[in-house]
Amino acid sequence: MKKKDKKRPAQDELRPEYDLSQIEGGVRGKYLRRYRAGTNLVLLSADVAEHFPDERSVNSALRRLIAAKRPLRRTR
Repeated sequence: MKKKDKKRPAQDELRPEYDLSQIEGGVRGKYLRRYRAGTNLVLLSADVAEHFPDERSVNSALRRLIAAKRPLRRTR
């Protein structure tokens, strides 16, 4: 087996059919504000996460907890 020569510069892997002159400058972070506004990620601790196989079960358990905390309406 041959070892890769680390001194040799990496080859350009871009296919020849791509014309870089047609690509106009992109805007870095263009959608960042929209992404942050619409994202609500919560990381579970490892000991908690081992009790839930997927996100659906976590949401279900949290919904049941929320429903249990709501005060019951008394009928008069």
